[in-house]
Amino acid sequence: MARTHDLITGELASFIARQHVFFVGTAPSGADGHVNVSPKGLDTFRVIDDHTVAWLDLTGSGIETVSHLRENGRVVVMFCAFEGPPRIVRVHGHGDVLALDDPRAAAVLEEVPAYPGSRSVIRVAVERISTSCGYAVPLMDYRGERPTLVEWADRKGPAGVAAYHAEKNAESIDGLPGLL
Repeated sequence: MARTHDLITGELASFIARQHVFFVGTAPSGADGHVNVSPKGLDTFRVIDDHTVAWLDLTGSGIETVSHLRENGRVVVMFCAFEGPPRIVRVHGHGDVLALDDPRAAAVLEEVPAYPGSRSVIRVAVERISTSCGYAVPLMDYRGERPTLVEWADRKGPAGVAAYHAEKNAESIDGLPGLL
């Protein structure tokens, strides 16, 4: 059943690497803001070391994760096994938003595929790792990645993506600053 871990072991890192989707949970400070959970994918996540994880942040319809991290840094990342034995891994910590040209982002950018429309790199200093059973998580077959986001960004081109970011990713739904 549920167990906490002092670090991301090789076995946990291997489990994480096999997952096709992960979920990111954040919230603004205070009681009035909106909690956000975002699904992520497209081979963007990496375990950097036993206390650091990161992912390439791709264009989305909102900017909640980035805004919340800039405000307070709190984040949880969850992985669920949809194939094989039931398992859930949660990684809690404090995240930083790194510009794509930030030297600290290079370790991730060198390891993940390049995607058009990438916005930033999110790096998390891991403070808590836990596993649980996932007995109620359904079994699902992986059929492949959706090409939609990459095709959209290719059609828009760099200038079109930048215009989209300026219009749709400038602030969160709670009015917090988004992309700088």
